[in-house]
Amino acid sequence: TSPRRRPPSPLHPHEAALYSSIALGPREPVAFCSGHGAVEPGLPSVPRRVDASDPHSTLPSHHRARNRPAVMSRAMLLKEDGNRHFQAGDFVGADSLYSKAILADPKNPALFTNRAMARLRLRLWDSAISDCNSCLALAPDNMKAAYYLSQAQLAIGDYDAALDSARSAHSLCAVTNDKSLAAVTAAVLRCKKERWEDRERKRKREGQELETELLELLGRRRDELLSAEADDVERNSIQDETACKMAVLQQTFERARAQSDERRQVPEWAIDDISFGVMIDPVITKTGKSYERASIMEHLRRHLTDPLTREPLMPGDLRPNLALRQACEEYLEDNGWAVDW
Repeated sequence: TSPRRRPPSPLHPHEAALYSSIALGPREPVAFCSGHGAVEPGLPSVPRRVDASDPHSTLPSHHRARNRPAVMSRAMLLKEDGNRHFQAGDFVGADSLYSKAILADPKNPALFTNRAMARLRLRLWDSAISDCNSCLALAPDNMKAAYYLSQAQLAIGDYDAALDSARSAHSLCAVTNDKSLAAVTAAVLRCKKERWEDRERKRKREGQELETELLELLGRRRDELLSAEADDVERNSIQDETACKMAVLQQTFERARAQSDERRQVPEWAIDDISFGVMIDPVITKTGKSYERASIMEHLRRHLTDPLTREPLMPGDLRPNLALRQACEEYLEDNGWAVDW
């Protein structure tokens, strides 16, 4: 028996190239095409006959039709190489390879999300946002682009935009029943929490500034009264009265701060009985029980039964609980701390 031929060794993507040429033989032209890669030493090359009357017919029609896929495959090779660099933690190298892939195939939305992912790891927030927007311009329903966009917007403190992007990603997940629904739900909650915390910081800062301003006004008013009063008894009275007003003012602000910092109990109607977190997208079962969409869908991937009654339950049996969703939305708007409850 003849020895088995060893398969060609894989070629590094950077060394890959497309070769096509024509050699004029003694009687008729011969076209050579090696595709992606190089010919293994020792392997025979196979010539193809072509029509010499047509200067553009260097390759058969089915080979010419594959010219565009050849460019696409080069982009995919670069993408796969970029994925390997990303998995190895070389995010700079991955970014460079994804950029080359985009130059080879600028209409492929997946290449932009891959580069956005690398740029998120590199903390290049503005560049990641640009890539996500480029992807969404090509594919408006790309869930990954909306998800990554939310992360980048959150990192630069654009909390309203981040929440909008996270909600878009969540809606796309819910429609397609994507397995990333739980992660995207967590992203929505994180955006809500960070937006609430940002508003709380601003509210506290404004409250402190208001308290300082009012105390200064009381102090100036006291000084004006004292400068116009010569009687010592009246002067002492003015000072005591002003000190009392300042103390009351400070106590009022302290009580307001204490109440706002107090962690209250989350109402039971807002809690998902599977994850025990606050719901943001509740759906209702046939029995009238509501669950967070991500939680119940994850449960149904394992068991097609109602968590409460154990009766058969299918994803198509679930319906959005819009009234409860609105109530949870309003509750989290005023109680962002409840996200970590």
